[in-house]
Amino acid sequence: MLYSKVTPADKRAGLRAALATGKLLRFPGAFNPLSASLIQDKGFEGVYISGAVLAADLGLPDIGLTTLSEVAGRGQQISRMTDLPTLIDADTGFGEPMNVARTVQALEDAGVSGLHIEDQVNPKRCGHLDGKAVVGEDTAVKRIRAAVDARRDPNLLIMARTDIRAVDGLQASIDRAKALVDAGADAIFPEAMADLSEFEAVRKAIDVPILANMTEFGKSELFSTEQLEGVGINIVIYPVSLLRIAMGAAERGLDTILREGSLKSEVAGMQTRARLYELLDYEAYNTFDTSVFNFEVPKGK
Repeated sequence: MLYSKVTPADKRAGLRAALATGKLLRFPGAFNPLSASLIQDKGFEGVYISGAVLAADLGLPDIGLTTLSEVAGRGQQISRMTDLPTLIDADTGFGEPMNVARTVQALEDAGVSGLHIEDQVNPKRCGHLDGKAVVGEDTAVKRIRAAVDARRDPNLLIMARTDIRAVDGLQASIDRAKALVDAGADAIFPEAMADLSEFEAVRKAIDVPILANMTEFGKSELFSTEQLEGVGINIVIYPVSLLRIAMGAAERGLDTILREGSLKSEVAGMQTRARLYELLDYEAYNTFDTSVFNFEVPKGK
């Protein structure tokens, strides 16, 4: 009932322990707190909070228009609803090193288990779009050092994302990853890798956990969990997938109303009221105080 009883500190410690096993952790992207509950219910290892999804939810493109307060607020809403660790997209840290430090502490207060900061220039672009530009190594390193210095919980995962592959090639990505690890990054997110061999090359070059971004319609092929685990990837995210699935279904539903005048033909594909109530844990609220919550939970509909 209400929020997770697992503390943010315990979630962070749990994420560290899970990463230490070397097993691949699957983090689907939640587009709201309810979808985070569904991700947990289905047995995944973590929840990803995508900057692109947050921007889209606000009706904005993913070009650095969202603010720290918006990201931290959504991060808190999602993180407090799940027992799973959450990893959030902190873009470029919302400014220069001092801004990065504030970003880290704000997101730490929001209850996330980890965050990633990228080396794009401000304003950033979606990682799978052309025309990106990255900052110099000195600036990228300063961002990560500021993030590491700012955290108060040593188990908060500071991940460095590098977008330099699309600008200067694979070797530049490997060199940048090494520099970011030396700066204190706990994990590396090499964005827009072309194929498995590139992931494998990064894996051989560094000894911290590596994240693979399996976003649809992007630069990378959609590799299976078996393929990714086979080359030593530690975390895989599906950042926008649930939003795309949900919006695709919503669009089909609206088209059905226009075409048929009713949603009767779509009902079989909808989540039932009973299943929604199960995810929301209506029964626990009813039990908590029947003098206030005196409703009955429908069965089988």
